[in-house]
Amino acid sequence: MDVFQEAVDYLEARHVPIVMEAEPEVLEEDVFHEEGAPLFSPLVTTMTLPDTPTLLTEKEMLERRLVVLKGILESEEVYLNELETLLTVNQIGLYGGYIENYVDAVNVVQKCTQADPRFKTLAESMMSNNNGSPKSRTKYTFEALLYKPLDRVTKTTLVLRDLLKTTPEEHQDHPSLQEALRLSQSFLSGVNESSQSRRGVTLTHEKRRQLIRDGFLVDESDGELCLRHLFLYTDLLLCTRVKPATRGKQDQYRFAWYLPLAGLRLRCFSHERTPEAQLRLHTIRTKMYQLHKQLQQHVKGYRVRSWKKPEQTELLLLTLSPVYRLELHSPNGKSHTLLSSLYELEKWKEAICKLTKENIEPVPPDLLTLTSACLKLRMTQTPPLHSSSSSFAQKMEGLCGTLAVVIHSASGLQQPACVSVCVEVDGFDFYEKQAQTHSVHALNPQWEQELYFQVDGARHMRVICVRQLDGQDWAVLGKTSITLDPKSLSNRWRKQSLNLGEVDVNLSLKYTNHPPDPPSPSSQQQQPVFGVPIETVAQQEGVLVPHVIRCCVEEVERRGMDEVGIYRVSGTTGDINTLKTAFNCNLCEAVTRLRGAEVNAVCGVLKLYFRELPEPLIPAELFQSLAQALDLTDTDARSSSLLSAMKSCPDTNRNTLLFLLHHLRRVSERQDVNKMSLLNLATVFGPSLLRPPVTGDGSDGAGIDISQEVVVQVQVVYWYLQCNDLPQPQISLPHDTDTEDETTHL
Repeated sequence: MDVFQEAVDYLEARHVPIVMEAEPEVLEEDVFHEEGAPLFSPLVTTMTLPDTPTLLTEKEMLERRLVVLKGILESEEVYLNELETLLTVNQIGLYGGYIENYVDAVNVVQKCTQADPRFKTLAESMMSNNNGSPKSRTKYTFEALLYKPLDRVTKTTLVLRDLLKTTPEEHQDHPSLQEALRLSQSFLSGVNESSQSRRGVTLTHEKRRQLIRDGFLVDESDGELCLRHLFLYTDLLLCTRVKPATRGKQDQYRFAWYLPLAGLRLRCFSHERTPEAQLRLHTIRTKMYQLHKQLQQHVKGYRVRSWKKPEQTELLLLTLSPVYRLELHSPNGKSHTLLSSLYELEKWKEAICKLTKENIEPVPPDLLTLTSACLKLRMTQTPPLHSSSSSFAQKMEGLCGTLAVVIHSASGLQQPACVSVCVEVDGFDFYEKQAQTHSVHALNPQWEQELYFQVDGARHMRVICVRQLDGQDWAVLGKTSITLDPKSLSNRWRKQSLNLGEVDVNLSLKYTNHPPDPPSPSSQQQQPVFGVPIETVAQQEGVLVPHVIRCCVEEVERRGMDEVGIYRVSGTTGDINTLKTAFNCNLCEAVTRLRGAEVNAVCGVLKLYFRELPEPLIPAELFQSLAQALDLTDTDARSSSLLSAMKSCPDTNRNTLLFLLHHLRRVSERQDVNKMSLLNLATVFGPSLLRPPVTGDGSDGAGIDISQEVVVQVQVVYWYLQCNDLPQPQISLPHDTDTEDETTHL
């Protein structure tokens, strides 16, 4: 591609006169440092990038852009010729790594020069043809050519800076130039760090202090939440305050705190937001949503200053929204707490744990020098804001609408564990960006739980498998990130299998494209489940067996199968009501409470759910036909009639009844220990599952006394429990409607 001609065409399209400068004379460039000068002075010194606030018209900017582009082309041509000259020397095998081995390379050249006169002649008279003309051949020393790639990094960064300043924001090259400048500055920072490594701080095991990772996390100090830039070094973790740059100046870093990695203990846990915090977040999200709508309407005409308000609002959301915490406890008694998304915290935890295992004794740092070095060492330039002017247009290409995720199951565990799955999406912070399933204790856990996300600009989804420890603590079993492509997603369910390392997670995705709705506080609240028709609850959850039933059954089978009188001995009323309230408000919190509750209270919650159903699980209109079926003397006719009645139940009722019956049969298999036979279990659950129609509702319910009613209730359930041909329940609705499933291994 002819970049110079493209620039000329662009100027002509804008009716800007083109003034061609005369070709400068080709002069030999002084490319080597003076005798005795520091070997790495052009790179070790912190590079300053001036930002002079000169006001230029669009015409002047475009003219200067043309000049800069022409200079780039000429300079790159010279540079390629110099590299070609260098590669002609086959004896140099270190060229592939000379950026970090530059000093060694120069020493080799000097030794070879002293040892062999022929090499000395070659090293002092290398010629490069800069523009193809014999008259413009330039003479270089070997050492000067070795230095060229290092010097080029600094020059490229400065040229990109100048080119970006002279390119209008609406020009198609502006976003690409910003990204190129960021990459160039990051690469330069890495070269600077590498060049200083020989003079850096030496640690134990002959290691030197190096920057391993940096990024923005929320620091909770003295009860306040502040966004900080953290730097993880080989032996310590440094937290800094960032003072944004004023016009014409660079960012400034201020020391906040640091922790040595030796002996550092980590603890991960989550917390629930208070109602006050939820209300404040909703207010901020509503404001952010309104600002985003304004940016969409005026994005082409906005100047840099127009993005300041939405960026500040998103920074506030970035600070207040995290619910996952990483506690750091140092042997010296100092502790700090960091907050971020679960996926991001796990990446930091992995990096810290890897370094702490090496048990490197820290060297007391020069905090002033270490903090001052952050400016040139940083790899993360700015917080991850989606509303910034540089990324706004790209983020608009992401998903906009509703993303539904069904977590089916997981496999690969080595032993049973209490496991849940967390899903995170990116995009604008108008809505919750993370959701988590309830926890299931099993070797091959199954959830069949739907998670819904309102998204705007979402481009990535992260899936994290979490093992619940004591209390609120957790440990990550595996994680992965996938790209959300609007072209491959549709309003049909698409099943995928994701490999997370230790475990595989099966899930389904469905995407519905529509304009984003305003944030609603009700979207953060779960609908109640007790006292609500079972079909309504199942429809809300996207299942055939409600989660409250499955969670209680799973907990009883985990630790209550050998409990004497299980389902017969009542639990504490206060504990039962506490669990009921939790299930009505937050499923994940309810399951967490379920783990610590008495097993009799768990049984009480399950029985209470069936008692409080507005309509019994076995519909009341079937009571008479079931009672008549029991009176049949022919065994086959009785079985056919009872099974036919079950099949006539609605899908949710029938599958829930089958799920419960199979569970009660497993309980009775331990009757030698728990003393609960099938008849005992039928006596407990019969009155809750089957009730006669209310007299006066139009059905024939007259003539049934209380004793006959109880007999029918118990005998019907008892017969179902004894049935050998009891079908298996279907727990969830089928979501994999595509003809082929997609297996993704990441």
